[in-house]
Amino acid sequence: MSLRSPCTRWLALCLFSSSVLAASPDGVVAVSHPAAAAAGARILAAGGNAIDAAAAVQFALNVVEPQSSGIGGGAFMLVHLAKANETFIVDSRERAPTKASADMFAPDGLPMSFPLASTSGLAVGVPGTVRGVDTALKRWGTKTLADTLAPAIELAERGFRVNRFLAADIANDGGRTQRHPETAAIFRPGGVPLAEGDWLVQPELAGTLKRIAAKGADTFYRGEIARAIVKAQQRTRSELGDAGKGRMTLADLAQYRVALREPLIGRYRGWTLAGMPPPSSGGLTLLQMLGLLERFPLGDAAQGYGFGSPKTLHVMIEAMRLAFADRAVWIGDDDAAPVPRHGLLHPEYLAPRAALIKAGQRMETPQAGDPAPWEPAAVPPAPSRIRQESPHTTHFSIVDRWGNVVSVTSTIEFTWGSGITVPGYGFLLNNELTDFNFLPAADAAAGNPGANDVAPGKRPRSSMAPTLLFRDGKPVAAYGSPGGATIINSVLNVTLNLVDHGMTMQQAIDAPRLSVTHAAGKVSCEGGQDFMRPRFGIAAQDALRSQGHAGLGETGTDACKETIGSVQGIVIDRAVGEHLGAADARREGTVIRVRP
Repeated sequence: MSLRSPCTRWLALCLFSSSVLAASPDGVVAVSHPAAAAAGARILAAGGNAIDAAAAVQFALNVVEPQSSGIGGGAFMLVHLAKANETFIVDSRERAPTKASADMFAPDGLPMSFPLASTSGLAVGVPGTVRGVDTALKRWGTKTLADTLAPAIELAERGFRVNRFLAADIANDGGRTQRHPETAAIFRPGGVPLAEGDWLVQPELAGTLKRIAAKGADTFYRGEIARAIVKAQQRTRSELGDAGKGRMTLADLAQYRVALREPLIGRYRGWTLAGMPPPSSGGLTLLQMLGLLERFPLGDAAQGYGFGSPKTLHVMIEAMRLAFADRAVWIGDDDAAPVPRHGLLHPEYLAPRAALIKAGQRMETPQAGDPAPWEPAAVPPAPSRIRQESPHTTHFSIVDRWGNVVSVTSTIEFTWGSGITVPGYGFLLNNELTDFNFLPAADAAAGNPGANDVAPGKRPRSSMAPTLLFRDGKPVAAYGSPGGATIINSVLNVTLNLVDHGMTMQQAIDAPRLSVTHAAGKVSCEGGQDFMRPRFGIAAQDALRSQGHAGLGETGTDACKETIGSVQGIVIDRAVGEHLGAADARREGTVIRVRP
């Protein structure tokens, strides 16, 4: 494929030219699992809109990708309504319970180990997914909650064949499907882990979904399911004692509310992007990286900035390091502590930050900047503790026949969440509270607000980054990814591939990715699967090694063999009235088109 073509300047021409995309003038779903994609397509075929289909996909993913997302977790839903030309966010991120405290992961002044804390009830946040889906359906859907639950109920009752991704996550679970008998009974029946090709039936989950369909979302937050959730999260690890017990109460569940938010809006080379505001760091960090990179001629092979070139990879790495330094200090739930979102994106703040990126030379470990001059509420930075983040989560994108677009990233945090299955109800609980700082960072003397410290009712910082790309005020693409902190970099890679390197959506998704998630962090890169083209060559890797970039191994070797993210995207071609989809082979990505 050509990486520098006439359509580089006009992305729409490029996006709409690939024969490998599924094209339709009507509805398109792009999902990480074929059964979940079929659930969304079924709702579209029955006359539902993109919001209805998104609800069906989300519930179906709980059945077929239980290790990644489900009703025991939370989500960010980015919605564009075509008729009103409005874009908004349904934030159903988990919240800390009322009895949470800043030191709860370090009761003796020392942080708990992540494996212990994350598999205890203490890590469980108040789940938001059911309330989020119900809120979206009531406001903008055309189908009932029961309608959208029907495909998932059938999948849970009748079963489905375990794919290689689920089988691998059971086999390599770090003990999370083994610790609790209810979880082991589902995924390791008789002590034997389910393998690829096995048939998985989940009658308890089907019963739970039926209850929600019959009685509505309130039964999850106020009824028998709520009581079971509270009891289940009181489990702990013996090593932690009572300190590891969950703090959620029935009142916390009953009082859970979603937040309806305006998207964070940014611009890059004439394109407009809409993404996640805090408590997700996804949109802000993505836009900051794009702002840092805009002064470099990415995509211009004549100047050495073609795809995968040493110059291109170097400036991408440095932009990631700078943005993640700021992310670690400044971004949290700004409903609880103001985030200097305007200052972090101000051109006069970004210019000296971008000037730190030197051609051919790795910078020393960057510190967070000070956006105070451009953000009156900002305070001097101080470092915070960085916690482990899971490569799991899931993302899907949908467009309906009317041009409404939904882009959703949802999660139960780490693979298998807390590992706690609610007894009798068949769904896993998240361990989302481990996204908070384990050691409090707030320091009044230093003026640090503790942006991501635990607090009652607060949402932990996320990396989720469902994104909409606009041209002339109209959406042309939607995409996102799972992958913990690498989510942001997966979305960055795809955005640069589309805008700078002239790729189609499918090419942009298939291309290998590069990721750095800490200011002093190591480089991760892909290339180990045949569809990942064009490769990051050994010569380019050697050039990065010579500049001091860490994580790439020995000179002359190919270190780019990791797997990063799983992007599912849709495209709107207004010129010919087609909707397109592109899916990621890193998981079992599936595109389905729906015609009248």
